[in-house]
Amino acid sequence: MKNKQVEVKMEKTSITKTTESWNTINWAKVQRKVFKLQKRIFQAIKSGEKAKAHKLQKLLAKSYYAKLLSVRKVTQDNKGKKTAGVDGKKIIHPQQRYQLALSLNLKGYKSKPLRRVWISKPGKDEKRPLGIPTITDRAMQCLIKLCMEPYWEAKFEGNSYGFRPGRSTHDAIEAIFNHIRYKTKYVLDADISKCFDKINHKYLLDKTDCPYFKSIIKQWLKAGVMDKGIFESTDSGTPQGGVISPLLANIALDGMIRDIQKSFPNSITREGKRIRGYQPKIIRYADDFVILHHELEIINHTQKLVNKWLEKVGLELKPSKTRICHTLNDIMIDGKMEKAGFDFLGFTIKQHHVGKYQTGCNTMGEKLGFKTIIKPSKKSQQKHRIEIKRVIRTHRNAPQDALINKLNPIIRGWSNYFSTVCSKKIFSDEDRYIWENLKSWAINRSKKGKKEALNKYFSHGIHGKWTFQNKSYFLLMHSKTKIKRHIKVKDNASPYDGNWTYWSKRRGEYPETPKRVAKLLKKQKGKCNLCNQHFTPEDIVEIDHIIPKSKNGKDENNNLQALHRHCHDVKSRNDGSQDWSKNDYEWKEDVVIVPMTIG
Repeated sequence: MKNKQVEVKMEKTSITKTTESWNTINWAKVQRKVFKLQKRIFQAIKSGEKAKAHKLQKLLAKSYYAKLLSVRKVTQDNKGKKTAGVDGKKIIHPQQRYQLALSLNLKGYKSKPLRRVWISKPGKDEKRPLGIPTITDRAMQCLIKLCMEPYWEAKFEGNSYGFRPGRSTHDAIEAIFNHIRYKTKYVLDADISKCFDKINHKYLLDKTDCPYFKSIIKQWLKAGVMDKGIFESTDSGTPQGGVISPLLANIALDGMIRDIQKSFPNSITREGKRIRGYQPKIIRYADDFVILHHELEIINHTQKLVNKWLEKVGLELKPSKTRICHTLNDIMIDGKMEKAGFDFLGFTIKQHHVGKYQTGCNTMGEKLGFKTIIKPSKKSQQKHRIEIKRVIRTHRNAPQDALINKLNPIIRGWSNYFSTVCSKKIFSDEDRYIWENLKSWAINRSKKGKKEALNKYFSHGIHGKWTFQNKSYFLLMHSKTKIKRHIKVKDNASPYDGNWTYWSKRRGEYPETPKRVAKLLKKQKGKCNLCNQHFTPEDIVEIDHIIPKSKNGKDENNNLQALHRHCHDVKSRNDGSQDWSKNDYEWKEDVVIVPMTIG
């Protein structure tokens, strides 16, 4: 009887909600509707209204637009969209996606076991297990994540950066640089052993603080794994490969930074002198973290506190990847000499003794005698070179076009990742390495002499005389990537806080704002073109044509500007273009008048 009622409800929803097919859904509208509710959840938690946030979460979980967006993410946007679970099903056709979105319902939902696959670790012969949920379970996980993420973004610590919207590895690296640039520090470089596999289920479920989703999350944690037809139960850990797993891991580890820092006073008095900022600095990216302090005793004590804190979560530090070192000098730890500096997230962070003409200075202009330099680690370079060499070898008989098109994304991605640190010399070394390999590639393919072979594949182009190119494509170079320092995200900033000015300038787009609005705000540096005053979250942004369409103005970016509503009204009265404001916004879906806060 229940199944019949569900079927009737689905038919009614499909008729009343929309008659459009999947390919004609207005995704800009879907994203705005979902984000508005997410922002209200975030604001409710910030205001201490937990009951209101829970009601909004429940409303979002039932939202038609949230279901559509969840299915789109797992079937079209995510990398694993073509990977099937234990049921062997893939949602490929638009109609299948639409039916899946309509069928997502928390009542009566039962998850299926994960399908275990084994993935090779980069640069190692070992393999690590990965659990693949079914496409339905992934869509449901994405739906619950949409509800839980803004709730927890309002609670998370400012110095945690992994798997969070608006934050990246570069923010974590910049946070470390800011803490050590003026003073040498001791470092606890730590890694949590098998973080995703050992998290205590009871501890995690009690901490989620979302009663409406607790039973469903418990299903995912206890779903078990199918490995070659053999079922294995799961008594600990989060489902690796699941959409919601990184969020659950962050929830489990949240509070570690706050609790450890509270064990130390913010300032102390020593020999009649006040020492401020005495608490250790902790920067965490998922299960990797570093602890910084200028005293070795504090570092040793924090390591004990971390181990004790992780016990209640069911975790422990990995001894082989946990070490204590110093940012400037080699030190002796437990009878072993530890070299200065450490590797974190693919970067090498180290301070160097330098002369008086190259030394860094503090905020008072006093010379420090050392300089902090961050660059790509040797392991990152080695992995990159192995990948480059593998591609060139596998394409030894392929056309030049195929080799260039395979190498360019690898070069572009690696260069962009390290473009925020001191990478100029290393970029040149990588270009030299590629040149040597491509020279051998060209000579081995040609039956003619060395000169003729090089002239066939190298010619004068955008990179000079020796550009690896043909008539259609050319190979990118690492050294042509501009080095630009990354600006760290504010500790308490979140994409759900409604600060359009900050996020539009930072990312160039923002979930609720149409892309053109965000680009205009970034172009105008958050200021109105007429009054030259900054936009605030309470303002209403309106898009205006600089040259009105009545005077042959075009719908192009260079003819659009963002104005305050009152400025727009004044301009409309002065130039007599009041009649265009409604119709002209309909030319493109992503150009609309949008309030900067929810009324």
